[in-house]
Amino acid sequence: MTDRRQTPFVLDPNGRTLHAESAALRARGPVTKVLLPGGVEAWSVNSQAALERLLTDPRVSKDAHRHWPRFTSGGITPQWPLYAWVSTANMFTAFGDDHRRLRHLVAPAFTARRTAAMRPRIERIVDTALDGLPATTRDGVTDLRRHFAYPVPVRVITELMGVPEGAMTAGLRSCVDNLFTTSLGAEESAANHRDTYALLGELVELRARQPGDDLTSALIAAEEDDERLTRAEIVDTLLLVIAAGHETTVNLLDNACLALLTSPVQLDAVRNGRAGWDDVIEESLRRDAPVAHLPLRYAVEDIQVAGTTIAKGDAILASYAAAGRDPGRHGPTADDFDVTRAHKDHLAFGHGVHRCLGAPLARLEAAVALPSLFLRYPALALAAEPGTLEPVKSFISNGHARLPVTLI
Repeated sequence: MTDRRQTPFVLDPNGRTLHAESAALRARGPVTKVLLPGGVEAWSVNSQAALERLLTDPRVSKDAHRHWPRFTSGGITPQWPLYAWVSTANMFTAFGDDHRRLRHLVAPAFTARRTAAMRPRIERIVDTALDGLPATTRDGVTDLRRHFAYPVPVRVITELMGVPEGAMTAGLRSCVDNLFTTSLGAEESAANHRDTYALLGELVELRARQPGDDLTSALIAAEEDDERLTRAEIVDTLLLVIAAGHETTVNLLDNACLALLTSPVQLDAVRNGRAGWDDVIEESLRRDAPVAHLPLRYAVEDIQVAGTTIAKGDAILASYAAAGRDPGRHGPTADDFDVTRAHKDHLAFGHGVHRCLGAPLARLEAAVALPSLFLRYPALALAAEPGTLEPVKSFISNGHARLPVTLI
């Protein structure tokens, strides 16, 4: 009998039924083959226990240049929609000593003190967005994703990076949106790759001439044991920062707002002090991981995971959305949004040595934005049936194309 885990499950590049797909993946087993855009096969790891184990296994690499034969043989080109996710040279794709070196150089830019110091700026950005919401209303409805969940993290991350207002900011926003759009054609993907690197290179040149109190300037100046980041490493690190610090927080705000607007009992629990905003944030991260599937990792040698052999050189897909709703970890109510849930442990920000350095910043943004929104607009209500909301066109990004609401 053929093991169905060996027959690839074809992932929808548009992510139209993401959670149904996640359930189907779990039904096939903790580890199962999937087919990515372009006919690329990978192993989806979708149970929380299996994913926790794999994310801390030293035999798992993120360096395609060293450990993915399909990449090193030239089978993966800039025309592939996920090329930027595997080709960069930063902490995200580094392995072993290279990863330790890069993380040590980059980590000072994300210290707890630097993150906490951003709170007044985040509060100002949130207040400005809230002030502007009434003007965005059309026929009594405003798109909360477009006018709140999206601009707040974008403004925070571009200010953090030292991106000047104007064409560069707009260009980077467009490039990152396309980075997460996994249904792009070959020519569009290649063009977006070129445009992204051109804009980030321009930013590095600007801050090399005009340094400031920003992340880009800090990366340029970073030094440890007489070693500095190369220009290519700085550009690739900035790509990681803007991608991770933008889309993930947008989706966190989007999903948390939707969960509260469709769960009056849960919102009441927060308003009456039976749960806190931190509970809202962690439960939203668990139930709706902002990144559904994260490409890619590679087996450095044969690895046995949950009874399945992942062969040396095979690609691995971390399926965070499926793991977050794993009944094996979260019980029969894993699909439910419950801010009073006793255990909200999740992998939404990764696990092990590659755990996201920007996680405290994302949590801080949500901790400021969510209570401010619901305090300012206590009658906020969803202006559509939940089942009619369209997802963003991506199997990586877990959010909605629009989030229509009424403010009063």
